[in-house]
Amino acid sequence: MGSRQEGRDILRRGWPLLAMGTLLLGIAACSPPLLPTEPTPHAPTIVPGPLLPPVVVATPTSLPESLIAEATAEERLFINIYDRVNPGVVNIDVATEASGEVSPFGSGSGFLIDMEGHIVTNNHVVERADVIWVTFSNGSVRQAEVLGLDPDSDLAVLLVENLPPGAVPLELGDSDMLEVGQRVVAIGNPFGLQGTMTVGIISALGRLLPSRITNSGGYFRNPEIIQTDAPINPGNSGGPLLDLHGRVVGVNTAIRTTIGVSMGIGFAVPVNTVKRIVPHLIENGEYRYPYLGIGWDDRFTLAQLAPELGLPTPQGVLVASVVPGSPAHRAGVLGGDREVTVMGANNVRVGGDIIVAIDGYEVKDFPDLVAYLVREAEVGQVVTLTVLRDGEELDIPVELGERPR
Repeated sequence: MGSRQEGRDILRRGWPLLAMGTLLLGIAACSPPLLPTEPTPHAPTIVPGPLLPPVVVATPTSLPESLIAEATAEERLFINIYDRVNPGVVNIDVATEASGEVSPFGSGSGFLIDMEGHIVTNNHVVERADVIWVTFSNGSVRQAEVLGLDPDSDLAVLLVENLPPGAVPLELGDSDMLEVGQRVVAIGNPFGLQGTMTVGIISALGRLLPSRITNSGGYFRNPEIIQTDAPINPGNSGGPLLDLHGRVVGVNTAIRTTIGVSMGIGFAVPVNTVKRIVPHLIENGEYRYPYLGIGWDDRFTLAQLAPELGLPTPQGVLVASVVPGSPAHRAGVLGGDREVTVMGANNVRVGGDIIVAIDGYEVKDFPDLVAYLVREAEVGQVVTLTVLRDGEELDIPVELGERPR
């Protein structure tokens, strides 16, 4: 929820002034008392006043009309985006329920995607909730139910019945068309302040975020994440990141910070991930991810390791390990067979296959491989891995499994 800090003005007296005050006080204390005397009339002494600089009258400098028009147009653009989009953005309050007692424990944001009442938000906003309330921009409150959860993409879908008047679904854009430097807008519920709009740019594309640790100890990553400097704070999670057409290009999901509030590094799930996963969440309540079953050392890229280890290519994925019984293991993909120290880091596992392509698609690094599997592949599909092994290039067919839960 929000908090308010009140500033305090502190008046500081400089040391020269303090010293002068001390000097004057010393003179008064040491002077003898003055005795009353009759005043002696005399002509007044004229003391010349200080010479003051001539008064300069400021003349206002007019801004060019073209600059004013441009600034006004930008203002109107943001106002228009807010007016059109905010009726489709919601505040989400969540609570647990035990023995008939409801205990609120958090809040987030979300947005309407159709007039049937489907709302997209983050998995981490609602995954532990027993009771969910959705508040629309006009103040109307509805109770919502969870239709589907996907911890790997951090997406969830809620259903609200009987939409209030004025509620509008948001248009989904195309995150593949985004460029670094592009202006974006975030609308959400930071610290419980519903309907808050912030503005920034796309700072980077193709980031990789941790998503989930399996029961067996393996972990997965969420690929193609958008990085933005638009202020995103606790409570913004699940709200839309928008382009200047008012189209959703991402779902705000996380910030990187050391103080618990925005430091200019925020992350959003790309909308093309939303368009791929949300229909499955509505239909089946979950999304089945394809699974390869390899491990890699996320401390280094191959470009860093190649010159240190004399590897034949700076691009690709060096397989550090292969999960026993996984699709990669059954297909014959090889993991590392020894550990070395590289650039001061111990236990760097080397000697495994280097994956340089999948189905002919060039793999530059691990995020490339994960992105291809998530975007292009399905459970049960056979993909072809092109690997470098002992100076030879091999094509290995692999039938993909399903990610462990």
